[in-house]
This record gives sequence, structure tokens and C-alpha cells, in this order.
Amino acid sequence: MTRVPRPAARILLLDPSDRLLLFRFVPEDGRAPFWCTPGGALDPGESYAAAARRELFEETGIDMDCGPEIAQRLVEFLTLEQVPVIADERYFLVRTQAAEISSAGHTALERRVMREWRWFTQAEVANHPEAIFPQDLLDMLETLEPA
Repeated sequence: MTRVPRPAARILLLDPSDRLLLFRFVPEDGRAPFWCTPGGALDPGESYAAAARRELFEETGIDMDCGPEIAQRLVEFLTLEQVPVIADERYFLVRTQAAEISSAGHTALERRVMREWRWFTQAEVANHPEAIFPQDLLDMLETLEPA
């Protein structure tokens, strides 16, 4: 199967209690729901850092610099639009004082499939019954300095 390259910026968004923001996706094709960090594919010519800032604002309403890249992973998956990709995902750590987020910048697809969001503790991530991506999320979080 030929996979399309998909460079993507993802955000580890932590509140003052070090809880992580995740979105719950309910795919329209019947695949099981899953949770994922904010972020998405780069626009043509866009840097990872610029995409991280844009995605953070579009998905949460928070407009701020996302700081340095803290992790990278290559992963193969089928997008919500059924496109087989090989994603080069770069992760950025953002700490916020915000308790609420705005979904006003969500795309039409996001409004259909991103059904809810919530802040997770690391213990909740470890014990959640639904899939959470990336699969090595807890490993990423364990390397971070506490707030």
C-alpha cells in the first residue's frame, strides 16, 4: 500500500495541574472512537512550529508560541478521510492557565468527528478504556519537568 507523507505538528497542552488536553474523535466510518492531542497536518510551505501555533489556535482558541519541539515520531495510519499516510509528527509542549477552550476555529470535519474534549491526569491516560494516541504518550509526559 502506498502511503502519503503527512508532516504534522501536535501539541501537549498542559493546564496548571499538569493535566493534558485530549479530544475524542468518533470516526464516521464506524471505527472505534479514540482520543488524541491537539494538532494536525502542516499546510504547504509551513514550518512545524508555525503549524503548531496555528493548530493550537484553531482547535483551542489559545494564541501563543508553542516553544521548542520536544519529541518526534513516525507512524503509519489511515486518516479520518481514509487516506493511508506515513506521518512525521513533531510534538510541542504548551502550558496554559486556561481551563476552557474555544472550538470556534474547528473545521467542518472537526465539528463532525471531534465530539468532546477534556483534561486528563496521567493516571487517567494510563487507565482510560478507549484508545489514546500517540500510544507512547505517557512516555512523553514522564520526560517533562513539572510545572
